[in-house]
Amino acid sequence: MGQLTVLALRAVLATLLAGSVFVQAVMVPLLASDLEGLDPDYAYLRVPFLLIVLLGVVAAQVVLVCVWRLVTMVRRGTVFSHAAFRYVHIVIGAFVAAALLVFTLGVLLAPGEAVAPGVVLLLGGVGLAVLGVALVVLVLRMLLAQAVARDVEASRMRAELAEVI
Repeated sequence: MGQLTVLALRAVLATLLAGSVFVQAVMVPLLASDLEGLDPDYAYLRVPFLLIVLLGVVAAQVVLVCVWRLVTMVRRGTVFSHAAFRYVHIVIGAFVAAALLVFTLGVLLAPGEAVAPGVVLLLGGVGLAVLGVALVVLVLRMLLAQAVARDVEASRMRAELAEVI
């Protein structure tokens, strides 16, 4: 990965991380104050909704930090090692958690007339898409495992060849 690509990716990651901190610090409290005037029939949704939004932002932040660490490993040439698996596992877990949060939001909004049934269906689709991203990352993890295994095998073969020479 080129130096310019790494710098561009880091700039995007830093901007997204700063934006997510802004959402946590400013937008979530504003959303909380807007939801205070909620219809009393749906007041029970206020706290779970805010918690889901907050945890969703945290899941996104976890993914951003892990991708930053993986980019650092790529820059250093150490990404094809067992240490990279920790970050990939955390990313997979964060995407699964985000999918569960979206599904939970759909379940909370499904009963009653708080939102139209189409919105609940859209949330189910979004949750499925996020779960699909987790599965794509899992496939990429398997590719990483194959690359690490081949790297270990190549190192072993180089060592054997060095002994022969």
